[in-house]
Amino acid sequence: MPKTNQIPEFLPVLSVGRHRSPKRGACFMEYASHLSGERWSDHPSCTHPAIAALARAVNDCTSDDARGRLVPLIPSVIGLHGPDDRVRLIVGVRASAAALPIASESRQRAISVGLAHCESLLETQTGPMADHLRGVIRNAFVQAPAAEKWARAFLASVGTSKTRLDSWTVDKMVALSIIGMAEACVSDADDRLFRLLSATIDDCARDARDREAVLVPIPRRDRVRQNA
Repeated sequence: MPKTNQIPEFLPVLSVGRHRSPKRGACFMEYASHLSGERWSDHPSCTHPAIAALARAVNDCTSDDARGRLVPLIPSVIGLHGPDDRVRLIVGVRASAAALPIASESRQRAISVGLAHCESLLETQTGPMADHLRGVIRNAFVQAPAAEKWARAFLASVGTSKTRLDSWTVDKMVALSIIGMAEACVSDADDRLFRLLSATIDDCARDARDREAVLVPIPRRDRVRQNA
């Protein structure tokens, strides 16, 4: 991850959309590029593209009064990466599950199909994160049983693909979910968007730590003790 020893003369203000320079404001990911020392961009390499897509969507759909609350989350996405399949699945599940209970009926159907597809991809996966995501999906469907019933009937009629989520599909899931949350008839949309982004960042970071723990070799002397 690129770094800089220069202290910024000022910090940009979060606002909607893309900006030509920090002086004109910044979206969430432009702010991240600024802090990481990368070239100014809303698609910096310091963050996985799926997480970045979610952050941009939350930034743009959060109200002006509440957008500043997102700033403390920005350092958490710098350097946050992982295997594409894992990160996309976490982002897709989290965004869809957060939107499903409150989105309009017309959006619920598409969201529920995406969530059911994610559930099918988790069938062959094991481990704490897979179990956690299954719980997130189940909780969302419990709150929207009609949408779940429709999605399962639809998938039964057309068949369920077991192919992995590609970037285009996840971006569409994120866009549909975030717009559905922003337009929902709820009084706490900003709070829900904040909690979604925060929870997704936490899940991706925890999954990265779990994978690193598995990859760390046991020192030889400790292996000897275990086999003694």
